[in-house]
Amino acid sequence: MFVPAILLVHFISLRKIKRKAMMFANYEAMEHVFGKKILSRNFPLLLVRVLILVFLVFSIAGTTIIYEGLVSNLDFALAIDASASMLARDYEPDRLAAAKKAALLFIDSIPEETKVGVVSFAGAGFVKQELSSDGEQIKDVIGKVDIELAGGTAIGEAIISSVNLLLGGQRNGNIILLTDSENNVGPSISDAIAYAKKFDVTINTIGIGTEEGAVIGDTTFVVGLDSETLELIAGQTGGKYYRARTDIELESAFKEIATSTTRNITVDISSYLMLVAFGVFIVELVMVNSKYRTIP
Repeated sequence: MFVPAILLVHFISLRKIKRKAMMFANYEAMEHVFGKKILSRNFPLLLVRVLILVFLVFSIAGTTIIYEGLVSNLDFALAIDASASMLARDYEPDRLAAAKKAALLFIDSIPEETKVGVVSFAGAGFVKQELSSDGEQIKDVIGKVDIELAGGTAIGEAIISSVNLLLGGQRNGNIILLTDSENNVGPSISDAIAYAKKFDVTINTIGIGTEEGAVIGDTTFVVGLDSETLELIAGQTGGKYYRARTDIELESAFKEIATSTTRNITVDISSYLMLVAFGVFIVELVMVNSKYRTIP
């Protein structure tokens, strides 16, 4: 839309300049000063002006580029489901204990300088540990995570709480969300995903629980895992979904996340485009006041 408009203005301007030039009677004198080609269509100048417009439009639009790059400096937030269903005994001794064991192995697998925060959640999210690189302290906090009294499973709130936790760091954020249930209270999944994407936070999701279900006390509990939603959360934020049906698969999921060296990196280039537009504008000023100046 804008490019055709500037082309139209350019050629209309040329026609007006040509009419002004016709007022000069001594063309020989003009050729002596300006050369044989007194009036040109100034295509290089037109190209420069189009480029200025294009750079400005993309800058104002907030252009970003996304690429897969090597990342070794990540901050992590461990979001561990602590609802009553995590007492199911299809893991030994139960799901929560198996999750904490795998999380402890994860802490031992990451570089010492990596910062980790811990969030547990049931019907609400609870920050148990702010970002820290103190491995022993983090493992102590993980070991003390227990079933929360708040009923329900607030996956959306757990994501938002984890993102807020990561905002206190200076590096790229990555959430490891572990749950055996589905979001049934609190913020919606779509709102939580949008919040994570706003701050460029990657979410890796782990679904824990066997297909057969498990026993909690004298009650048989059937897994209510919403794998489709967990896949959506991971896919929308550049992460990966892991289905952990056994202790080995659970530990393998944490290990893969710990050793992964690539992620989708988003870079906002709008400010750079604005600088380029300003630079090209300076070039245009030089051009119109030198080789491409018009006849007064």
